[in-house]
Amino acid sequence: MIPDRTGRKHASVHGLKFLKEFIANPGDVGSVTPSSKQLAAVVVETARVPQAKVVVEFGPGTGAITQALIPSLRPDATFFAMEINEDFVNLLRKQYPSATFHHDSAENTQKYLKKAGVEYCDAIVSGLPWTFFTEPLQENLLDAALHALRPGGLFATYVYVSSLPLPSSVKFRNKLKARFSHVSMSRIVWRNVPPAIVVCGRK
Repeated sequence: MIPDRTGRKHASVHGLKFLKEFIANPGDVGSVTPSSKQLAAVVVETARVPQAKVVVEFGPGTGAITQALIPSLRPDATFFAMEINEDFVNLLRKQYPSATFHHDSAENTQKYLKKAGVEYCDAIVSGLPWTFFTEPLQENLLDAALHALRPGGLFATYVYVSSLPLPSSVKFRNKLKARFSHVSMSRIVWRNVPPAIVVCGRK
């Protein structure tokens, strides 16, 4: 019973932090609630994180996807995350002291790959609120992802089912199709609030 109560308290603290940041910076956070464990698992699976040697996370937020990603990493994997919200970075560094979180825009991913002694990454997972961004920022971030990935590398993010027909969501998916050699969509994750689909681009 004690671990269960502790887990609930931990999730509650992160949920409140997420809500606070959403109210203060809705364009940076993008959702009232963090992603579910079920959605995080599909993102990690779709990006083939367990097989990847170098993994980068865009916009980990309070760590909803990170908590599924880190245990899935192979022992010799290189991993770091890019997060622009300083409060989230501090929270994540406390929670995962052995992992690397850079307080910077994902646009600068290649800079940190070089610092890590690698040229490319095998997988990028993203929790960024894409449709909240301006089109130029979307394009800069997607270009950064494309340039950071090795040939054949995977980029996995998610979109809410309710937004799929919206022009902003359609434009975003078209941007993915224009950059990646193949784009696929997962099954619907109904246990996420709201329900979501993972979109994956292969370089």
